Amino acid sequence: MDIHEYQAKEILRSYGVKTPYGFLVHSVADLAKFKDELRGKSVVVAKAQVHAGGRGKAGGVKLVTDMSKLDSVVGSMLGMRIVTKQTGAEGKLVRKVYVEDGSSIEKEYYLSALLDRESSSIVLIASTEGGMDIEEVAEHSPDKIAKVYIDPTIGLQGFHKRNLGFALGFSGQELKDFGVIIDGIYKAFIENDASQIEINPLIKTKEGALVALDAKMSFDANSLYRNPQIVALEDKGERDQLEVRASEFDLNYIKMDGTIGCMVNGAGLAMATMDIIKMHGESPANFLDVGGGATEDKVREAFRIITSDHSVKGILVNIFGGIMKCDIIARGIVSAASTISIKVPLVVRLEGTNSEKGKLILKESGMNIVPADDLQDAALKIVRAVR
Repeated sequence: MDIHEYQAKEILRSYGVKTPYGFLVHSVADLAKFKDELRGKSVVVAKAQVHAGGRGKAGGVKLVTDMSKLDSVVGSMLGMRIVTKQTGAEGKLVRKVYVEDGSSIEKEYYLSALLDRESSSIVLIASTEGGMDIEEVAEHSPDKIAKVYIDPTIGLQGFHKRNLGFALGFSGQELKDFGVIIDGIYKAFIENDASQIEINPLIKTKEGALVALDAKMSFDANSLYRNPQIVALEDKGERDQLEVRASEFDLNYIKMDGTIGCMVNGAGLAMATMDIIKMHGESPANFLDVGGGATEDKVREAFRIITSDHSVKGILVNIFGGIMKCDIIARGIVSAASTISIKVPLVVRLEGTNSEKGKLILKESGMNIVPADDLQDAALKIVRAVR
C-alpha cells in the first residue's frame, strides 16, 4: 500500500526527521484558510499529490515566487492528469495539492530503506546524486551508490550510520544529524511494517540543515491488519476502482491491459494461466485469484468485476480443486451467468476435487459455457474465441 508525500512527511516528522512546513488543499478556495501562513513568504512549491514518481517532469511540481499567482498555479494542477513512466498512458488525476515552503538547497542526496528479500535484511541505500532516478544512477554511476545491510534480529547499529554517512561525505555535526535521520527512518520502517521509505532528495540547506524535501512510503499489505494507523491513510481514489471493489470481497485482483479476463484459484496457477494466454498471442486483462475457500457469492462477485472491465472480450476460468471444490465453483459460474449478462465467450477448465460434479453442473445448465480438458486446451479455445 502506498501513501501520499504529505502523509509520508507527517510520519517522518513524528520520528524526528526534518521536513519543510506545508499544507494540503483540495481546491483553490482552500488557500484562503492559509493566508496567514502565506503572508510574507517569497517562495513556495506546489506539489500534485498522486501515487507516482516523476511528477516534476510531468508538470506536477511548480515553484511559485509570486504569491499572487499561487491560486492559478494550484488551479491548473487540480483536475489535471499526471502522466509518467509509472502511471501508464491513462495517467493519475490530481485531486489534492501540497503547498510547501521553498528551501535554500546547497546539495541534494538520495536516501532509502528497502526490504531486501535475497539477504533477508533491510538495506539502506544512499547516494550523492540526489534528485535523480536511482535506477539511472545505478546504471551510469554505480560507484556513487552506497549500501548497508541490517539484520533485523540485531537492528540498526552505530557503524551502519557512520559507514553510510562517510560515503556521503559527512563529518562532525552533519554526521550526527544524518544519524538522527537514519534512526528515524529505520524506526518508522520497523514500527509500521514498511516495504520502502524513500527520500529523494534529502537536501543540505545553505544553513547546514539536513531536510527531507520529498518522501515516498510503501507498506506491506499483509501487515495492514495490525497497522490501523496506516490503513487510515489509504487514498482509495488512487487505486483502480475494480481493485478496490475486489479487496472488499477478499479477492486478489490486479487490472491489466489485455482482453482475456482470468479467474483462477492460486497465485501460481494464475501466473501460469496468464503466461499461456500470452504464449498463444493474446494478453490477460487481469490477475484474479479467488483463493482456496471461495464461496458461490465470491465467484459471482469475481464475474461481476471481470465483466465490469469493458476491455474484456473473453473469460477463462481455470480451477484446480484442492481445498476448493469444483462443484462449488461450477454453481457459482452458473449463478453468475444467470444473473449477470455475460456477453463474451466463456471457457472453463475444472480439475481436481469434485471436478466431474462441476463439469456435470456446467453441462446441465444449458448455458453457452465452453468446457476445456486442460490448461493448453483452455488457452487455445479462449484465444480462438476472442479472435
